[in-house]
Amino acid sequence: MKIISFGVTKDITGSLFIDFDAGENRVTIAEFKERLFIKYPALGNLTTLSFAVNNEYTTNETVVGNDDEVALIPPVSGG
Repeated sequence: MKIISFGVTKDITGSLFIDFDAGENRVTIAEFKERLFIKYPALGNLTTLSFAVNNEYTTNETVVGNDDEVALIPPVSGG
């Protein structure tokens, strides 16, 4: 699958785009996060981190596969 990183997530991963292999089967976002945090432990330290699959926000139960695009959406502040 293609991962797109923004803001601090881009700093952590070192790239705007990452190729990530989900394996032969589709996985839930919860399972994907576990694998992602093993590869990039600092992502697990973020207070909030949202995910979007194919331009739609997800839940932990959303299922993704290698043909999907996943965006890592970091904490946002503003005023």
